[in-house]
Amino acid sequence: MKILVTGAAGFIGAALTLRLLKRGDEVIGIDNLNDYYDTNLKLARLETILHYANFKFIKIDISDKTKIEALFENEKFDNVMHLAAQAGVRYSISNPHAYIDSNIVGFLNILEGCRNNKIKHFVYASSSSVYGANTKMPFSVHDNVDHPVSLYAASKKTNELMAHTYSHLYGLATTGLRFFTVYGPWGRPDMSLFKFTQNILEGKPIDVFNYGNHRRDFTYIDDIVEGVMRVIDNPAQKNNHWDGNCPDPGTSLAPYRIYNIGNNNPVSLLNFIETLEKCLGKEAKKTLLPMQQGDVPDTYADVSDFISDFDYKPDTILEIGVRNFVEWYKNFYRKT
Repeated sequence: MKILVTGAAGFIGAALTLRLLKRGDEVIGIDNLNDYYDTNLKLARLETILHYANFKFIKIDISDKTKIEALFENEKFDNVMHLAAQAGVRYSISNPHAYIDSNIVGFLNILEGCRNNKIKHFVYASSSSVYGANTKMPFSVHDNVDHPVSLYAASKKTNELMAHTYSHLYGLATTGLRFFTVYGPWGRPDMSLFKFTQNILEGKPIDVFNYGNHRRDFTYIDDIVEGVMRVIDNPAQKNNHWDGNCPDPGTSLAPYRIYNIGNNNPVSLLNFIETLEKCLGKEAKKTLLPMQQGDVPDTYADVSDFISDFDYKPDTILEIGVRNFVEWYKNFYRKT
């Protein structure tokens, strides 16, 4: 197939692109290479895939309507995997306009490209953050998610609503994937594992919010990519039993689906740090702080629908995933 991967220089985007290329798909990857975090890391990710003959990279900002229209018209994709977005919960508090430009305007431009060019399946990254103020655990795609606690979360919830509208109006098959705390080699510098590793190795203290009482459903990058690979070839189907008197948020009479992809095994932040300390062979200096604005105490994915529909459940244990990250980090940054 010919597949568009947006955000191809990103953490998940580069890893997914590599899997698709190895499978033999033709991939067009786009990214604006912005400076939200170190662009050298993004370029290094690209270096791992640029040599494939079946890959082409184009630098484009998804908020540029004219260029996105031309991209779709010229390339004639079969499927689209939309990963490009302005990430980060806390950054959305200080830079809200970046989220509207990328996560709303950009998302619309990609949706329009899909519906005007008869894309078979539009798969997009949502986030566990959409569960917001929900406290019923584990988080289920069949639960209402109308109480986001950050603009980032609100933008991802908006993406799901927009996708449903296009599924309903135009029959576009759309699948939203709510990723749960993705980590692993080539990860983002704004994520806790990266920041903690950097500071511990440099002998600097780490900020531990909510006094370490957070629980996160840490999900290893390879498990996320495997999940996406199973989804992208299987366009969302209508739920013919959907009932408007008791509407199911995770499905629809339209070809629209939402899935959680998580490890289904929440770990406390203090246990996470302890695992990292063992892998580094060095103890962290912890600065215990209260909860940050826009954060949630716990995440925990109900993945029963994903198992049922795709016969797959992420299962990489934390110790292995963290060890793999530490090995990559030390090698990439030449740390001993």
